[in-house]
Amino acid sequence: MSTSVRRPLTTGLAAGKGDRLGKVRRKRVEILKSAAAAFRRRGYHGASVEEIARTLRMTKGNLYYYFKDKEEILFFCHDYSLDILLDLLARVQKEGGPPEERLRTLIEAFVHMIIDELQGTALTMDLRALSPRLLARVIAKRDRFDRGIRRIIAEGMATGAFAPGDSKLRTFAILGAVNWITRWFDPRGPARSGQIGRTFADFLLAGLRPLSARAAGRARPLPPRPRGKAL
Repeated sequence: MSTSVRRPLTTGLAAGKGDRLGKVRRKRVEILKSAAAAFRRRGYHGASVEEIARTLRMTKGNLYYYFKDKEEILFFCHDYSLDILLDLLARVQKEGGPPEERLRTLIEAFVHMIIDELQGTALTMDLRALSPRLLARVIAKRDRFDRGIRRIIAEGMATGAFAPGDSKLRTFAILGAVNWITRWFDPRGPARSGQIGRTFADFLLAGLRPLSARAAGRARPLPPRPRGKAL
């Protein structure tokens, strides 16, 4: 029988567990992106778990280690993207700055999320495949982001940066315009995510400004913007 003394494993186990959880999350995000691309090509119901696993050179059984079924992948697509947007919302609110700058940051980040993280899939437009329990969780987070955008618009109206109006309807217009990207976006096309984000932000913010500010903006040529990230 061995007489060697075992070293305490508590610290090592804690570090190992953190490492393992980090690797699992990274793999789940990798699967999410592959699944989102498959959903864009074939639709949620048309894309199979086998197709998603094959793209990642995984077996179907290996994929089920990370997700119990296709619905859980769909839920993670929504939950992951909303968590990133809510974190950004909290950060821009904490850092402060003019309402227009904060709203621009969020619009451009939302476009990036749709195109680069969710691969241009229309998943954000269709929640019907989720069970009532998971649907309620997604809607709760989506509503938090919606309310955050409304608060920024209302603040901009109060300071005079934005023209008076209905902040709820304006938020619907902004989020609807960005979500609709999934209906026309083609990753094989020449459009870049950075370019699309800046164009949408320029256009949507221009519509919020008072008429006097819009007229002044038309009188001044806009400086050239740097090229965005290629898709």
